[in-house]
Amino acid sequence: MSSVKKDRLGKIIDVSFFPLLIFFSLIMLIPVYILVKVSISQPVDVLTQHPTFLIRNFTWDHWIKVLTSGKLWPAFRKSFTVATLTAIFAIIIATPASYVISRLPKKVKYIVILGLFFTRMFPNVGIALPIAVKFLKWNLMDTYIGLVLAHLIEQLPFITWILVGTFEVIPVDLEKSAMIDGASRLRALMSIVIPNAAPGIAVATLFVWLNSWNEFTYALYLSLSDNTLPLQVYYYVNRGGFFQTATYATILTIPVAVVTYALQRYLKSDYLGGAIK
Repeated sequence: MSSVKKDRLGKIIDVSFFPLLIFFSLIMLIPVYILVKVSISQPVDVLTQHPTFLIRNFTWDHWIKVLTSGKLWPAFRKSFTVATLTAIFAIIIATPASYVISRLPKKVKYIVILGLFFTRMFPNVGIALPIAVKFLKWNLMDTYIGLVLAHLIEQLPFITWILVGTFEVIPVDLEKSAMIDGASRLRALMSIVIPNAAPGIAVATLFVWLNSWNEFTYALYLSLSDNTLPLQVYYYVNRGGFFQTATYATILTIPVAVVTYALQRYLKSDYLGGAIK
């Protein structure tokens, strides 16, 4: 009887999988489409009681205004540079630390991970203000390195937690086999462990880059004259400019798609299979 129920449940899952996939894909894609639609539509299509779903009066005017305003490229350059540097430094710092934590005894490892999570219990607003005061004394306000350091405070515990889980699933026997063949621990780490951890490192890098790219609180406290792209979107939202806001928000999503596509080839669930065999 139970096997019959399992077969029926399996058939229901098989039948409903693609409709549910299409449904949830539409839920995620429709807001993006509306964002793009507003950025390339004339006001007559948007500022009305019953706006149409499809684009009727196409225009590049809003994009031209944003691209020629002189405010886009400094904000884009700052956001991209800070996000990239944050991801690079986070990987360099967290990868060896996560490897060491993953090889600790279970009780010690559990305490260390809880300590990492403890640092995330405090809201960013409560941390950003004292950081801004300290950075003001150190002349790090409105600088790339100041914003990178602030982002690392938020991202390092997160990326370390992800990478600890990544290194935990890599068998210690792989390292021992390499060291039996004459490799040092460092060589085993660089030649065996890191390549097999590449999918997890790629995921961690992607998350850190996206979090830094979209970060708002620290940028608000630490930016005086040069805004980041999220601050530019916030600026136009306060001004009530629907079309410029939609255009900036659309531009904000383009690097996200590019970076995700660039790292996609590393996101393989069976990456470790060949090494274990």
